[in-house]
Amino acid sequence: MVTGASSGLGVEYARQLAPACESMILVARREDLLHQLAEDLRQCWPGLVVHCLNVDLTLEADRHSLFAWMEQKKLVPDLLVNNAGMGDYGEFSSAEWPKLDAMLQVNVTALTHLCHGVLPAMIASGRGNIINVSSLASALPIPDFTVYAATKAYVTSFSEALRMELRDFDIPVLAVCPGPVHTGFGKVAMRMTDADGIPSREGFYTEPEVVVAESIRALRADKARVYPGWKIALLAAGISILPMAVIRAVQIGRRS
Repeated sequence: MVTGASSGLGVEYARQLAPACESMILVARREDLLHQLAEDLRQCWPGLVVHCLNVDLTLEADRHSLFAWMEQKKLVPDLLVNNAGMGDYGEFSSAEWPKLDAMLQVNVTALTHLCHGVLPAMIASGRGNIINVSSLASALPIPDFTVYAATKAYVTSFSEALRMELRDFDIPVLAVCPGPVHTGFGKVAMRMTDADGIPSREGFYTEPEVVVAESIRALRADKARVYPGWKIALLAAGISILPMAVIRAVQIGRRS
C-alpha cells in the first residue's frame, strides 16, 4: 500500500514495486491520477491487481473507512509505504492555521494511524514491512520550515522506536530521509503562487528514481534509516556531528 500515490515519490514507489507485487493499494485524494497510474501499471505488468482509493488522510473518518475496506476485502499489506506528506514554507507567525493543521494531520497523525491500523494484521500474518518517508529536515530545525521540520523529526524518531518494538516480530521499519527532490512538493509548500520555489542548491537535488531505489535496497538490507543520494548522505553525516550551537549560528546566518 502506497499513500500519496498520485504524484512524486508515490508514483515512483508504485512503479518500482509493481514488478514484485501481485496486488497494490494506491491511496491519494486525486482519484483521476490514481486511475491513470493504475492503467499504466497494468499495461506494463498484466495480471497486477491495482486498487485505487480516494482517501483524504487529514480526515479520521476517511482513515477508518480505509481500514474497514481492507478488512472487508481481507487485504493485509505486506508493505506499507507512508509517503503522503505536505509542507508549508514561510514564517510560522504568518502561517495559515488550516494549512498547518492539515500538515500535522498528514505528516504525523495519519502516518501514525496507518501504522497502528495495519500492524495487528501484519503481526498476525507473520510478515510485514513499513517505509516511512521522512526528510533530511528531520535532522535539524529549519527556520521558515518550522512545523514541517518538526513533523519529520517526529517521523524519524517514531520509526526508530517502532523498529525496536517490532524486532521480535521480524517486521522491519525504515525511515527514508531524502533531501530536496524534484516533485510537486515545493509548489504546494509555497504560499505565493507566483514564487519560484523553495530556496535550495540545485546540486543537492536527488531524482525520485534514486530516492525510491535506494530506499528499497535499504529496506531489503534491514537498515533503520537511509539518506538517498551520496551528497545528502554526506551532508547528513556532517550535520550529525555538529553541535547545536553551530547549527543555530548557521541557520541564523542563512536568514540574515
